[in-house]
Amino acid sequence: MLRKYLPMILAASLVSMAASFASAQSSSQSSNDSSPGAQQPAPGNGGWHHGAPDPAQRTQELTRKLKLTSDQQTKVQDILQSEHAQMETLHQDSSLSQQDRRSKMMDIHQSSDTQIRALLDSTQQKKWDEMQAKHEQWGQGHHRGAPDQQSPPPQP
Repeated sequence: MLRKYLPMILAASLVSMAASFASAQSSSQSSNDSSPGAQQPAPGNGGWHHGAPDPAQRTQELTRKLKLTSDQQTKVQDILQSEHAQMETLHQDSSLSQQDRRSKMMDIHQSSDTQIRALLDSTQQKKWDEMQAKHEQWGQGHHRGAPDQQSPPPQP
């Protein structure tokens, strides 16, 4: 049972941490640079990359790994943008307990994963499942924190 939900817990935790980091970074960015044309720091420059990549960046990564068609790219990016917006809204909702927020984040992430998988052909689904399994293995080794764990991080 835990194996089934661990990737979702990991993803929700990472999204939560990234949102907190991005919120703090956004606050410092707005106080340091209040000009109307100021751009936000690019994802991957110490910002979102480690927690929740930008939907466009994630779409490009999936396009490279899964060889998505242009139609699939558009649909995947829409799904990821929707997920990102829902996560942001959820992060701002202070009426929920941390456990309820994590649970909802896991549900949102699982829904997005299911929608993306449904867009893929059988070859892509096989590769998707392998990617998910590697992510789950990495998450298990990462969360245990045991010094004897030999699980390498997932390859980009």
